[in-house]
Amino acid sequence: MTVYNRERFLDQLAGQLGRDRRTSAERPAYSVQPQERVFQGADQDQLLEKLKEQCKIIHTNCLVTTADELGETLRHVWDEDHIQNIVSAGGPRLEAYGLSDIYETMRQDGYHVHVWDEQEGRKNVTTAEKAGAGIVFSDVTLAESGTVTLFNDRWNGRSISLLPETFVAVIPKSTLVPRMTQAARIIHEQEKKGVPVSSCVSFITGPSNSADIEMNLIVGVHGPVKATYIVVDDM
Repeated sequence: MTVYNRERFLDQLAGQLGRDRRTSAERPAYSVQPQERVFQGADQDQLLEKLKEQCKIIHTNCLVTTADELGETLRHVWDEDHIQNIVSAGGPRLEAYGLSDIYETMRQDGYHVHVWDEQEGRKNVTTAEKAGAGIVFSDVTLAESGTVTLFNDRWNGRSISLLPETFVAVIPKSTLVPRMTQAARIIHEQEKKGVPVSSCVSFITGPSNSADIEMNLIVGVHGPVKATYIVVDDM
């Protein structure tokens, strides 16, 4: 996109403010940073306990498993909710966690599993609309609020976590951090290193919900009705 007369406009604006135009800024060094003290010193096991406690508040089922047992855990979730149609994020982590083989076995058992494929375009969204469950991988997991962070990319469309009735997040235990403070720092550090950061970063906290002025909570208003977090011990 071409922007015309931008430099002249900004120079004139700075002149009206009675100062030179500023073209750079430094992050201020705050003397007090209370956000850094939340769960300070907590290890991954302690953060996991915090996450499990928070999941009870946000109406989210939290399961803990190993990479070897991930397939059986997923099957348990699907069978419990009578789910046959599944849409899943793709990418390198499918192989890392053995999900490609798991999905193939489940297809043979009668499940319909669609892995997000950018080459299929709109078909991915149409499939997600009909799916009973959407499976994603959390990139950063906030223990304080029970929030999963998704770096949406060509393997991980936003529709996976929005359109199916049940939202399933596979959470590597190593991704657990105390709160949003650490998630923002991770993103900032990646940008400083020149690592491409997703143009869309989604923060999802349990199933969709809303409350009226009397704080009567309604779950499943504009998105998934149920949410399950599956923490995989990868440490």
